[in-house]
Amino acid sequence: MSIEVGQEAPDFTLRNQDREDVTLSSFRGQPVVLVFYPFDFSPPCTQEHCEIRDDYQSWTDKGAKVLGVSGDSFFVHKAFREQQDLQHDLLSDMGGAVSRQYETWNDTAHASERRTVVIDPDGKVVFTTKSGSLPEVRDHSTIEGYLS
Repeated sequence: MSIEVGQEAPDFTLRNQDREDVTLSSFRGQPVVLVFYPFDFSPPCTQEHCEIRDDYQSWTDKGAKVLGVSGDSFFVHKAFREQQDLQHDLLSDMGGAVSRQYETWNDTAHASERRTVVIDPDGKVVFTTKSGSLPEVRDHSTIEGYLS
């Protein structure tokens, strides 16, 4: 399945850092930013999530829900979230089922690649970008424009 602008975002339920179920479709009525990434605590992922932390207020002021998704366990997510003082949920996609749905799983690395998907309040994909390599940090500066 290809993830393209205009299509319905595939629904999923994953557990967050507190072991709570989070279902994508429960956020209908507000925009959602899905941030797929390889590993908590790696330098590029730390940099990226700190940038998200710093932009978080401007995104949530537009009503957005921000969700990080990687194959790390909720234990690792909890420690990473606390250490970096992150406000957004980090969802555990152990095994990569959701990452595969969103065409971001890397079988060689056994991890998600970097992909950002912005979903509008109706559940449609309005923006998607994927970096070419695992260590390459994404530029999130354009995301805010898709949250209006």
